[in-house]
Amino acid sequence: MKPTTMVRLWSLQNVFLLWLIRPKIVELTDDRCIVRVPLNWITRRRDIHAMYLGTLCMGADVAAGLISFKIVNERKVRVVFIFKDLKAEFLKRAEGDVVFTNNDGHVVQDLLRRALETGERQEATVHVTATVPSKLGEEPVAKFELTLSVKKKG
Repeated sequence: MKPTTMVRLWSLQNVFLLWLIRPKIVELTDDRCIVRVPLNWITRRRDIHAMYLGTLCMGADVAAGLISFKIVNERKVRVVFIFKDLKAEFLKRAEGDVVFTNNDGHVVQDLLRRALETGERQEATVHVTATVPSKLGEEPVAKFELTLSVKKKG
């Protein structure tokens, strides 16, 4: 199943708001995740024609968590992962489709390895950058730091 289809089906059952924003998984590997969220009538704040803050945070959440989800499903390991906190820096208005990039797959892999080895809860910070390539190229419109917390089940 394609990653975009997987995320949309999962979100339809579990996080309906995520399904509404229609994220598209551009790239998903053990090292990197790139997610695009379209700017449309659901995701746009009408008075300033820019993406809602909440939508930006949802895009960062998907980009930060999807690598963990992928690895856990592929390796069939039993862990629980949640985000402990989120820090966001909004730099410019997101006036187009937003691309969220997480290049911290190595951090996630190490975190999962430590959690499985120790059986204890482990935490690590994952960084996500949001850009609007159609308007600003690679210049960030927002930067996110999310603390991923992982613990082995049972």
